[in-house]
Amino acid sequence: MILYDSLSLLTAVDLAALVLLILLWCGIGWRVEHSSSKNPSTSSIMAGYRRQWMTLMTQREVRIFDSQTLSTLRQSTSFFASTCVIAIGGTLALIGNAEQVADVAADLTVTSDPAIIWEMKFLVIVFFLTNAFLKFVWSNRLFGYCSVVMGATPNDIEDPKMQSYAHKAAELNIAAARSFNRGLRAMYYALATVAWLIGPEFLLGATIITSLVIWRREFASQSRRVLLEIDS
Repeated sequence: MILYDSLSLLTAVDLAALVLLILLWCGIGWRVEHSSSKNPSTSSIMAGYRRQWMTLMTQREVRIFDSQTLSTLRQSTSFFASTCVIAIGGTLALIGNAEQVADVAADLTVTSDPAIIWEMKFLVIVFFLTNAFLKFVWSNRLFGYCSVVMGATPNDIEDPKMQSYAHKAAELNIAAARSFNRGLRAMYYALATVAWLIGPEFLLGATIITSLVIWRREFASQSRRVLLEIDS
């Protein structure tokens, strides 16, 4: 069955929910990464602390604390990347047994969809999980670059290269965190897409709730207020 025929099996509510899912995923990601200075996101605030971290790193002769902190960040990226691989494998297994899944779910969902529709729903989940996996892997790589630059930063405070290297390490650290956050958002929306298995109305609700949760954590959370208070 060609793609057009497959899409024609989706209802108007299905298509609306899918479009909203993509728009909010892209939109909130852009808003978080391009927040204004008057109302910065938590991610933007943390970028300032990361730059401060690298500046203070140059003042420490022994940088064990810095290397341990960076190692912890890399371990987080590895954990989530491994989780995505497991989830992708499980979802692909369900795609291979879509007809059996459709039969089992017939009595549990509000709609009775053919196997091809179930495959499409699982593929959307795989898309988000794959995107998350790639972001986590790239984040891990960037943290690795950051650790190398940190190691190459001179200890001599009189060395003119010190501040330049610290700036490079900070920007690599920020880029790694940005990629990590993108991976987390993709995982959030992958979980929201699971609601589509019940019905398109549930996908609409899950997408809106997920977006509100992300927005609150970035712009209205207690942790954000603490970061702003410390910075003031």
